[in-house]
Amino acid sequence: MCNLCLINSSEPTYPTVVPVPDFDPDKDAARIETAIKTKGVDEQTIIQVLTKRTYGQRREIAFAYEKRAKKDMISALKGALSGSLETVILGLMKSTAQYDASEIKASIKGLGTDEESLIEILCSRSNAELIEIKKVYKELFKKDLEKDVAGDTSGEFAKLLIALVQVKRAEPSSVVDYEKIDEDARALYEAGVKRKGTDVKTWITIFTERSIPHLQKVFERYKSYSPYDMQESIRKEVKGDLEKSFLTLVQCFENKQLYFASKLNDAMKSKGAKEKVVTRIIVSRCEVDLKKIRTEFKAQFGKSLYQTIIEHTKGDYQKVLLGLCAGDD
Repeated sequence: MCNLCLINSSEPTYPTVVPVPDFDPDKDAARIETAIKTKGVDEQTIIQVLTKRTYGQRREIAFAYEKRAKKDMISALKGALSGSLETVILGLMKSTAQYDASEIKASIKGLGTDEESLIEILCSRSNAELIEIKKVYKELFKKDLEKDVAGDTSGEFAKLLIALVQVKRAEPSSVVDYEKIDEDARALYEAGVKRKGTDVKTWITIFTERSIPHLQKVFERYKSYSPYDMQESIRKEVKGDLEKSFLTLVQCFENKQLYFASKLNDAMKSKGAKEKVVTRIIVSRCEVDLKKIRTEFKAQFGKSLYQTIIEHTKGDYQKVLLGLCAGDD
């Protein structure tokens, strides 16, 4: 099975979870039914089966399960599992876009917003992913993602997120427009470091409407105008959630998989490992680019993601993450 597949032919994917050959949904459904009925629940089998099947295959298993057991597999899993393992397994029963949409919904529901999740998802997803998330969000929650984000955030931070949700980013072009690169680099400098205060509107426009290859060149060119590079400029010019969002965007434009690798590393090493972040990245990226995140992780931290998971997690939660990580580097 080739690890380089294409989603919407836009971005190459580097999944760790790939379709299992000789797939037999009835057999898998029977194994899961037995595992759930076992006294004390056989978590091991549930982990083995579900982390080694793609979302498309898990759907078929759920269908076969319902025919066999005359009940819904997701409800049965909910009843049988608990804690972090349950969170991961239920996450695997959603498509990548459904999972992202649900994570966004959870981060803006109730009291106080979980800005960190919102920033991570909205600032790191591609055009194709965002379009799909918006569609699925509407189907799942009967609400408009843009309206929900607008209703839950404020100020320039809200304007930036809304601009991202509107998916106005140009697709990469085969023509390199040096004049436009220079113009954007200068505009970023003049809107920020060069003046007193920051013209955030100009930054938002350039950051959310230009293609990624174009922006990579803009940030390079920017250094010939500004004494600080783009990330340093962001830290000097803006604060709080706006700063975090712009920094996330730059890091993702430069190397998205390294961004995720660093977030995983920080989350696992922080006191009381930020399980939520670890779960979200591994579940949401295992069919997208987790293989490449693993490569970046090893290169950056000198230790494999696999070994780091072993060191910082335990029990069934560790087992299910290792199943999705699918290999040591």
